[in-house]
Amino acid sequence: MCGIAGLIESKGATPASDLEAMGRAMASALAHRGPDDNGTWIDAERGLVLAHTRLAIIDLSAAGAQPMASSCGGFVLSYNGEIYNAAELRSELENLGCEFRGHSDTEVIVEGCARWGVEATVKRLIGMFAFALWERRAKQLVLVRDRLGIKPLYWGQHGGRFLFASELKAFTALPGWRGEIDRNSLAVYMRLSYVPSPQCIYKGIHKLQPGSMLVLKQGGEPAISQYWSLEKTVTNGRSSPLVMSDSEACDELEALLGDAVKRRMVADVPLGAFLSGGVDSSATVALMQANASSPVRSFSIGFHESEYNEANHAKAVAQHLGTEHTELYVTPEETQNVIPRLPTIYDEPFADSSQIPTFLVSQMTRSHVTVALSGDGGDELFAGYNRYTQGARAAHIARQLPKPGRKALQHAITAISPSSWSKLFRLVPASIRPRMIGDKLHKLAVVLGEDEMGYYRHLVSQWDGAWTLVRGADEPKGLYQDASVMARFDDHVDWMQYIDTMTYLPDDILAKVDRASMAVALEARVPMLDHRVVEFAWRLPMAMKVRDGQGKWLLRQMLYRHVPKSLIERPKMGFGLPVSEWLRGPLKEWCEDLISPDALERAGYLDPAPIQQKWQEHLDGSRNWQYVLWNVLMFEAWRRENRL
Repeated sequence: MCGIAGLIESKGATPASDLEAMGRAMASALAHRGPDDNGTWIDAERGLVLAHTRLAIIDLSAAGAQPMASSCGGFVLSYNGEIYNAAELRSELENLGCEFRGHSDTEVIVEGCARWGVEATVKRLIGMFAFALWERRAKQLVLVRDRLGIKPLYWGQHGGRFLFASELKAFTALPGWRGEIDRNSLAVYMRLSYVPSPQCIYKGIHKLQPGSMLVLKQGGEPAISQYWSLEKTVTNGRSSPLVMSDSEACDELEALLGDAVKRRMVADVPLGAFLSGGVDSSATVALMQANASSPVRSFSIGFHESEYNEANHAKAVAQHLGTEHTELYVTPEETQNVIPRLPTIYDEPFADSSQIPTFLVSQMTRSHVTVALSGDGGDELFAGYNRYTQGARAAHIARQLPKPGRKALQHAITAISPSSWSKLFRLVPASIRPRMIGDKLHKLAVVLGEDEMGYYRHLVSQWDGAWTLVRGADEPKGLYQDASVMARFDDHVDWMQYIDTMTYLPDDILAKVDRASMAVALEARVPMLDHRVVEFAWRLPMAMKVRDGQGKWLLRQMLYRHVPKSLIERPKMGFGLPVSEWLRGPLKEWCEDLISPDALERAGYLDPAPIQQKWQEHLDGSRNWQYVLWNVLMFEAWRRENRL
């Protein structure tokens, strides 16, 4: 895994020494992504510099160094990622007469682009990647991002230069950089807890969307096209659904996912896996162990608060599979100590609080291995989120009620405070009691009168009406607000899966894992998001995803071939922390400094009044506003860190 960066000037007037210095500065800002080596490549006549920082995984020799030129000299590549079918592609290229200097996948990409063309090569790649390719004869720069958005890639224009990088840190390292906050993007962030592609927190900067390719001819405007489309994948899957028995489908999934896992176990450095004991990580580790001749290494993080701890479940799965398991229990103090680092790790505002344990488990894992497989993607592909099953069912039942009945039910729920509801539910056994039930019931009350789109929007929103919170903002319309998108789906669960895979998966889940793992130079691989698995999942009939009110049905059946059902079946926990209590306790002073009315007024971005109201309600225990407050806190901490 690596960091990439670079720039090209519209007229190419900067001296070579200055281009070199700028490339070095950009690379230095990304050194955490690639501590093993760094390099630059310059075309002073064109005003171009490509920069690279290397985390050596395949071919640790100098033959894998980047930026890398093709053997013909016509193409130069700076690349971040891993290609898992590189060996097959290399054999084809060798048969065409290509002679390789080393055995890195980087060389396969650049030689493939030289022989087959960029788009034809990219369509053949199995893996995760973001790269910049300079085509010397065509005098054009090509940026490419992988199909699902596993690897990040920012681009934009600033000060007469076209810039690109794996992280925004590379832009801020340039002389004369001054980022301006995009208030519309800030409003979307306040709603969702992240900034969705193609938007960025800075004006004039964008994220290249998954499955996309950008071509820039010097002096021209960037042209963006899609080489892979989730929408087309969904359409194709629904037009040719799988017709097979449950056992045949299970065999097919095991073979396909098993191959994806096996390919991701190839490395010239130590390798392991994250293991939470849930369905997705357990399935990943089970297939790793099935493809290994010795115990694989698994890693989990534990918390002393039983309500948030899954380490005991992970340990039981590890013992059954026979992995070499390592776990680390962290104290609240150790966990809270990560918070000051978050604005730097996530150099765009980001407020999924599971970012903290994700960083901690990455940090612990990196002390043992350099590569870790992750189970991310299973929820989106196989309908694992509660909103696909329980929430959708509850909304459907509510809509069967006549309007006066819905109003009465809304009133009955909201007449009791969230904290009182939570106290009442203490009578329910902890093993089946939903977390934060009072707040969830109040959220259900809000959506009782909504249609499916409004229901989903409420579920994924923290600040509804966020554009009124952000001064001077006009919130852009998102996919979850586009009725024409929803109209293409007959099944509400299909629609939610599609929206989540387009937005929440790349811009929250994958961004969280990429920044946390790369902050400690750990490569995280996600076999569930092999595009062949994704295409297979969209051909499954819904009954193979959701059955008897439970999501991920087929994935579970495959897992039960390796791990007893009794070790897996339990309420979904997520990767949570007691943030609510922290805000009232050890983090209170930090919070009040960041969200004081005077501080917010001076900054001029957020309206202090609604924030103060929620803060007071949170302090007195009448409501749990941890999520909306965390959004504000993470933005303000980021803004101060970046002196904006």
